[in-house]
Amino acid sequence: MESAETHSTPRNALLCVAGLAPQIITETLYGLAVQRDPAFVPDSIHVVTTQEGAERARLTLLDPSQGYFYRLCADYGLDPEQIDFSAETIHVIRDQHGQPLDDIRDPAHNEAAADLIVDLVRRLTQDPQLTLHASIAGGRKTMGYYLGYALSLFGRPQDELSHVLVSEPFEGHYQFFYPPHTPVVLYTREQKPIRTSDAEITLAQIPFVRLRGGLSDLLVEEGVGFSEAINRAQASLKPPRLELDLERLEIHCRDETLTLSPVNFAFYLWLARRARNGEPPVARQEVGPEYAQQFLQAYYDISNPMAGDRERVEKAVKEGMPPDYFDQRKSHVNRELNKLGPAAEAYRIQQTGSRPRVRYQLTLDPEKIEIRPSTRGP
Repeated sequence: MESAETHSTPRNALLCVAGLAPQIITETLYGLAVQRDPAFVPDSIHVVTTQEGAERARLTLLDPSQGYFYRLCADYGLDPEQIDFSAETIHVIRDQHGQPLDDIRDPAHNEAAADLIVDLVRRLTQDPQLTLHASIAGGRKTMGYYLGYALSLFGRPQDELSHVLVSEPFEGHYQFFYPPHTPVVLYTREQKPIRTSDAEITLAQIPFVRLRGGLSDLLVEEGVGFSEAINRAQASLKPPRLELDLERLEIHCRDETLTLSPVNFAFYLWLARRARNGEPPVARQEVGPEYAQQFLQAYYDISNPMAGDRERVEKAVKEGMPPDYFDQRKSHVNRELNKLGPAAEAYRIQQTGSRPRVRYQLTLDPEKIEIRPSTRGP
């Protein structure tokens, strides 16, 4: 699987959804690798389909002597050894019990298809050196919808979406897989002869909105299902709201949750309390004993009195908080918040003013900050 590692050289991948007509795979490959200029030759081909669709693809495309994938490669000078396309890259949709599906008949089957497609697109797009071309031409309409939406969620600037159009009477013809280099005569159901040189294949590029830049890194990295991915994407568009759970040391930024170490959580809690109370921003070089005591109180509120590092924290800010200590805490907190992607901007510890009067604060409105108390004793 390509997403298991990041390659050092550019690579191409073709991803198709397919039903009982594996022809769309070779038709799309023909449009990309033969017709297109410059050619898009995939290093791998991935197919999402049902058990019956997988069997048809294996028999009609991957048979070493008669398979149409190998025929196309031979006709147009492609090296099949350089294209990773095999039974292992045909991904069969399975139900919640792990059983392969013969068809997509009910909501549970649709959900299984959606989850597989989203996870596959997410993993393929984790390699920055890989360009993904996704085709929605095959399979049920819902599969094409899921693939298009998955590409909106995870697609990068280099990724593409298309639909392959085949002229009549070749569209859906069980013997037509692509226009062979040497034309042949086929017959329609009405026994009308048709010549493959008359076939027209058009690869229609489909523009799509790329939302990846506005989503959190947590969504991009985690293996969440389709519905959860949609919910998280929708949540990322909502106005920010911050909740600090002093019991679990968790920061809830809308529907995303981050966990910090006690000392870093206390630092963020200190600044969150100041923001909620409408207090002014803090200058890193002016955190004297009064401000340091506010930070220590936040630390006492969330730490165990017997914690081994309590004495170390108290000693570090005994005479006030040194600028280096302030910078270290701020950097650690903001690094974790950056996992939220662009949404992190609302929750980060922000710099205001200019040198030498730089100050730091949370810029959230006070009413958007909630602090849940801890049951720990002082």
